[in-house]
Amino acid sequence: MKEYLISWLLAMGVELTPLQTNLVVLAVIIIISVFIHWIFHQIVIKLVKKMTSKSRHTWRKMLFEKKLFSRLALTIQGIILFIQTSLWLSPESLSHYLLQNLSLIWITLFITLTLYSLVDVFAYLTRKNKRTSNLPIQGLLQAVKLFITVMAIIIVIAVLINRSPLLIISGLGAMTAVLLLVFKDPIMGLVAGIQLSANNLLHLGDWLEMPSYGADGDVIEIGLTTVKVQNWDKTITTIPTYALISDSFKNWQGMTDSGGRRIMRSIYIDANSVRFMDQKLFDHLQGARLLAPYLTEKKSEIDSVNNANNDNMDMKVNGRRLTNLGTLRAYLASYLKNHPNIHQEMTLIVRQLAAENTGIPIQIYAFTNTTNWNEYEDIQGNIFDHIYAIIDAFDLRIHQAPGSGDINSLSHFFNLRGQKD
Repeated sequence: MKEYLISWLLAMGVELTPLQTNLVVLAVIIIISVFIHWIFHQIVIKLVKKMTSKSRHTWRKMLFEKKLFSRLALTIQGIILFIQTSLWLSPESLSHYLLQNLSLIWITLFITLTLYSLVDVFAYLTRKNKRTSNLPIQGLLQAVKLFITVMAIIIVIAVLINRSPLLIISGLGAMTAVLLLVFKDPIMGLVAGIQLSANNLLHLGDWLEMPSYGADGDVIEIGLTTVKVQNWDKTITTIPTYALISDSFKNWQGMTDSGGRRIMRSIYIDANSVRFMDQKLFDHLQGARLLAPYLTEKKSEIDSVNNANNDNMDMKVNGRRLTNLGTLRAYLASYLKNHPNIHQEMTLIVRQLAAENTGIPIQIYAFTNTTNWNEYEDIQGNIFDHIYAIIDAFDLRIHQAPGSGDINSLSHFFNLRGQKD
């Protein structure tokens, strides 16, 4: 092509020196490159944008939004520049060597960016798909980008030193230890990401609790090296991805999927208030709708056993009797079984735990029929409000440490007594 240009200029009566000829050739290459750039970006890209904006398919719009077509156009421009260099310039010239290396680096760069765009589009589509939206594939895609970047760097180095990329790759074997040290976190994160995905351990949107890292909230990103958790106070905690495999964490998503959230809380009964039920208390509680069937059945059962054994009921140690604490447990079980916000198909227990110096614990173990945090707290609070309000109906007292009001009342009592004395 260069010879045809020189011949045409000579025919036009223009004779140039070798330096002037090279400058003219370079000017022709630049003009052609600018013209091709104008065609791609002012005509082709705008036409593609117009077509994708009318498309109903989201993935087509995303191809344009992620700059796939513009990067692909720039890649083609680099290929055309490489071809022009071979056509217009002599292989022995310095300009040929520089332009070819520049075009190869250009092509490598924009092929890398084009592949990035494809990865980004794939990531967007997986997030929008219901089946794959919760899969932790972000780390895998980052690993793909890292691999593409490493390969691009190897190719660029090979172009600059004029050696085959395979030679550089083979030479990396001697640097394995250094590479493992440099890429330790990405490699461990990649392995952890694969394990998390394969074992279905963690998804985007899961409620993760990991006290060792101060994390308690929703998973908003699962990356190659870190997992981001937005805590309930809206702070962001980052956890190394491999820590989710090496350490333990709690995933609350199973609770959300089950449709029920656990209530496990105790009230502490003053042991001095526990006693056998007398007839007066029995008659009083007989009027409770939830307790009446239990009391009738138990009284019949106890009377039958005591009559059969002919026990002397004047002594407390003889025979079977109802206690106010046992009756409270029966009432609470009946109350929870009839509660509209308690999940009746999950575990429901009212149990007495070992006595402590704070009293006798009566534990409520049940599940609400909602996992919404606000609703759960309202239900739990209402249940225990009710328990504290009706506890005296059983002649029981809640155990609590003396407060300042109790001490003041006691002090006032002794002061009055001292005055009388």
